[in-house]
Amino acid sequence: MPFKNALHKLILLMMLIVLFGCGMVRSLGKNPKGEDLLKLQQLPNYLSGSFQNMDGEDSSGVNRGNALKSIFNKPESVTPLAPVPWVKTDVKKLAVTSPTVVWFGHSSVLIKTISGNILIDPIFSNHAGPIPGMVKAFKGTKHYNADDMPDIDVLIISHDHYDHLDYRTVKKLRHRIKMVVVPKGVGSHFKYWGFKPENITELNWNESYTLPGGLKVTATPAHHRSNRTFAQNKTLWASYVIQAGAYRLFYSGDGGYGSHFKQIGQQYGPFNLALMECGQYNKNWAHHHMHPTQTAQAAYDLQARMIQPVHWAKFAESTHPWNEPASLIIPAAGQLGIPVNTPRIGEPYVLGTAVKNTVWWAFE
Repeated sequence: MPFKNALHKLILLMMLIVLFGCGMVRSLGKNPKGEDLLKLQQLPNYLSGSFQNMDGEDSSGVNRGNALKSIFNKPESVTPLAPVPWVKTDVKKLAVTSPTVVWFGHSSVLIKTISGNILIDPIFSNHAGPIPGMVKAFKGTKHYNADDMPDIDVLIISHDHYDHLDYRTVKKLRHRIKMVVVPKGVGSHFKYWGFKPENITELNWNESYTLPGGLKVTATPAHHRSNRTFAQNKTLWASYVIQAGAYRLFYSGDGGYGSHFKQIGQQYGPFNLALMECGQYNKNWAHHHMHPTQTAQAAYDLQARMIQPVHWAKFAESTHPWNEPASLIIPAAGQLGIPVNTPRIGEPYVLGTAVKNTVWWAFE
């Protein structure tokens, strides 16, 4: 009996060493506590211990049982049979006169402007989740990493899910980020990971932050949820309006379709470009992720002059064919008169130039 107890303790110790060694425990982050939590409890959209969507709905709309089944029963079509096409660009040396957008797959986007560099929801660790290898990145999407990035004037995070807030990536970039802008509560993760509080700005919906160079970032509503552990909705989620000189961009983050898009369009639009969630949709979480036809309608509501689909082409988090999002959104947006910009991973797009519309995803 003493031997068994000792063996169990040894196994537990080894498991803890492995978990700490791979960064899993640190990657869980820390939800707001103490004074930080007291501040959140005073907010109008923080009710009964958690953040709420505009309509008062939380994550209860997700069918968790069916969602888990779909995760472990994916068809082969969710993964490309060949490496995803990509372009190698030295983004550190990339000179700009107009805002230039470089997409790295999923929702990771660099926007270079004459006023500063913006990095959105970067994930360069090649898996989406607390455990390495849990949700692997597609072949062809692993050619960019944190070391490739220029110094970042502002890091923007939409919410704290692992495929948008990647611990290993932000840890590597920490000393090259001047300011972090996040929804309310998400700053607690960054403080836990060693970021200085004075370099973190938390925003509620319709609050703004202006950088010294003139870039203005405004958090706007999204219909989604948050969590890095089993504790649900202890931090907020958001979409963003980004103003860079005469240009106005929108980033949807994650979220379902709703009346908030029209409200954002009326208050902040029109937009030169809308970076819109267009993948990982599923009937089991239909209220929290948009189908591509809804993405097109949301862009129309926003008064967007162009759509660039994101949240696709890097991870298989749902059951739809990996390249279906692009194939569906182009005709849907076309019916609404909105062009769709589809650069390859790493291929720069300069605002004001011709739409990139090569059908690079139709290789299988």
